Amino acid sequence: MAQRIVGVNVAHPREVLAAMAGLRDRLGIAVDYPAEAVADIRPVDITTLPDHRDIPFVTIDPPDAGDLDQALHLSRTKAGYLVRYAISAVGLFIEPGSVLDREVHARGVTLYGPDGSVPLHPTELAAGVASLLEGEDRPAYLWHLYLDSAGGLLESSVELAQVRSRARLTYDQVQQAYEGRGKLPRQVPTDLTDLLSQVGMLRIEREIARGGVSLDLPEQLIEATNGGFQLTYRGITDVDEWNAQISLLTGMAAARMMKEANIGILRTLPPAREKDYVRLRQVATALDLEWPHDVDYATFVRSLNSSDAGQAAFLNAAAGLFRGASYLALPPSKKANGDDVEPEQSSQEKQSLDDRSDDRSGHAAIASIYSHVTAPLRRLVDRYALETCRCICAGEPIPEWVTNALPQLPKTMARANQRAATYERGAVDALESLILSGREGEIFDGVVIDTDSNGEPIGIVMLREPAVEAKIHGEDLPVGKDIRVRLVNVGPEGSQFHPVEDEK
Repeated sequence: MAQRIVGVNVAHPREVLAAMAGLRDRLGIAVDYPAEAVADIRPVDITTLPDHRDIPFVTIDPPDAGDLDQALHLSRTKAGYLVRYAISAVGLFIEPGSVLDREVHARGVTLYGPDGSVPLHPTELAAGVASLLEGEDRPAYLWHLYLDSAGGLLESSVELAQVRSRARLTYDQVQQAYEGRGKLPRQVPTDLTDLLSQVGMLRIEREIARGGVSLDLPEQLIEATNGGFQLTYRGITDVDEWNAQISLLTGMAAARMMKEANIGILRTLPPAREKDYVRLRQVATALDLEWPHDVDYATFVRSLNSSDAGQAAFLNAAAGLFRGASYLALPPSKKANGDDVEPEQSSQEKQSLDDRSDDRSGHAAIASIYSHVTAPLRRLVDRYALETCRCICAGEPIPEWVTNALPQLPKTMARANQRAATYERGAVDALESLILSGREGEIFDGVVIDTDSNGEPIGIVMLREPAVEAKIHGEDLPVGKDIRVRLVNVGPEGSQFHPVEDEK
């Protein structure tokens, strides 16, 4: 038998590369960008755009990110705060209907794997002239978001402009600076962490007030390490949450613009069914979690901590509460009798759209109307929503390349997101199999985080080391409790475990 030359919980690079190549072949995913599409990148003269390079923007991203979509600047005003959010104007480099444009539509989103990404746009764009790189002049959709002292949105607008990022920061770097465990580069505004925390926490308070939900779940990641790749869990930091709130704020402002103008595209998520809430209460009871009847779902989940095994199991179950995320193109399709026409909104309704959702066009988890506008380098739909919002603010007609594409975008994005989910789940499954291969019979410590809702003796176990989530077979599985399990099989459909206590 060949000797393994990497750590016991690490997969060898050659094995990972071969597994990922096989996965891409099965899914028909091409890594290389067609040369004719790259040649279609059109030059952009940004000197004709309003010059906002004096604003000291910074980017906050994972350490290995190259496609930098957003740059942030925060300041105080007499009424509260001003959030300026610069978003890559990658669409300026793409001629509508060109070979490049068709390739971007065929891809839909960027795909991520342990051996690198399969980009939505050519690297020359995504990590080059359209990325908001430190010290580089770039075209951007510049959002101006005025907040009151309680974090409520007072006014918003967006324009095309020249911007320049002063520093490329990471989440952990900003978190350490906020906690006093590190310093940020000199060119970063000295009040960045204070203002980010203030605005972020105010927006979280508004999210709570309107019934929005953010789950404190560790993220399963594939991480490069010495000699190979490993699976890890990454917890969510305060800076992650605050930065996400800025993105949510922008998406809600964009949705408000488009809903009032009745043109554009929204991200939607229908409300959970009552029977699913009932099931979640049963899960809480089974986990010995006290969920008072007068406490709503959003309030209860915010009281939980994923570092506790039982609470993490509940949060895992809660992640499946909302189903059916989609996109809604505006205006909605009209039936012959006109029954599908949206009613006119009162001025009071329009003023409250920051904290408003409805069953048809709203996003139930966010508890507001919402649109994707902050990741155009990685997601096709954002390009169209951004240009729509810019035209609304400028009082210009929406260009035909936008209006012609809007009706088909929901289907295009549904196909792209399904492929992305299949690819990224396949990458994790492949790495899990490589790490566990040859270790059948070994015993691991973990926690049962879910069981089959149809009564089958099957559940999901989260191992502590390696960071694997896999099937477990056994009767009366102790959901939310520590458990020792034995690996019985490693196959293409995933690994299978049995509780040690069940062995005779």
